[in-house]
Amino acid sequence: METEVTKYSDLAITYASQYGLKIIAAILIFIIGKWAVNKITALTKSLMIKAKIDTTLVEFAESLIYFVLLLMVMLASLNALGINTTSFLAVFGAASLAIGLALQGSLANVGAAVLIIIFRPFKVGDYIQAGGATGTVEDINLFSTIIAPLDNRTIIVPNASIINGNITNFSKKPQRRVDHVFGIGYGDDLKLAKDTLMEILENNPRVLKDPAPFVAVSELGDSSVNFTTRSWVETADYWDVYFSQIETVKLTFDEKGISIPFPQMDVHVQKEN
Repeated sequence: METEVTKYSDLAITYASQYGLKIIAAILIFIIGKWAVNKITALTKSLMIKAKIDTTLVEFAESLIYFVLLLMVMLASLNALGINTTSFLAVFGAASLAIGLALQGSLANVGAAVLIIIFRPFKVGDYIQAGGATGTVEDINLFSTIIAPLDNRTIIVPNASIINGNITNFSKKPQRRVDHVFGIGYGDDLKLAKDTLMEILENNPRVLKDPAPFVAVSELGDSSVNFTTRSWVETADYWDVYFSQIETVKLTFDEKGISIPFPQMDVHVQKEN
C-alpha cells in the first residue's frame, strides 16, 4: 500500500514539475499579454484622436487592433503550454472556413463595414436615413450600425442592409433648405399674404441671407391658393426653424386676418316632383 502511495506521489510530482511551470507560464503570458493589449489599444486610439482621425475610423481600427493582438497573445499562451500552434492554426483555418460558410450573412456585414469605412457615406454623429431607420449614428462596428432616432430609441441596423439600400445623409452638407407650403383663401389679399410670408422669413435670425429666402404662388388648389416658401439655414438649426416657421405663419396670419382654408365640398340637392 505504501509503495502504491509513493508511486502515485512520485507520478504527481513528475507531472507537476513537467507541466506546472508551463501552465503558470501560460497563465502569466495571457494575463500580462491581455494587459499589454489593452494598453496598446488605448495608446493607439489616443494617438489617432490626437491626429484628428475621424471617429468612425478610430473605432473600427480600435476593434481590429484589439482582436489581432489578443489572438497573438492566445497563440503565445498555447505555445507556452507546449501545444503545436502550427497545427492549431490549421485547425483554426478549417474551422474559420466552416464558420464562414455558415455565417455568410455576418461576413457580408463585415464587408459592408469595410465599405462604409472606405467610402464614408456617413460618420458617427451624422443624422441619416438608411436601412429603414432614421436618426443619429452612435456607433459603427464590424456587424452593425447603431442609430438613435429623435425619441431616444436605439436601432441596430445590419451593415449589409445599409449598403444594399439608399443612404440619405442629412448632416453631410453644412446648410439645408426648409420647404413649406401654406394656403390662403381665394378671397384673401394675395399680395399681403406673400409680403407677410417673406417678412417672416427675412426677420428670422436663423434664416440665411444668402441664398435669399424665396416665396411664390405655386398652385391654385381646389379650396386654397398655395404658396411655396424656401429658406436656407445651418444644418443644426433645421428642425427648430422648420417647426417655428409653421407656428409663426399661423399666428401672423391670424393677426392680419388672412385665412388658412380647409378642404371644402359644395353639395347640391335636387328635388324631383
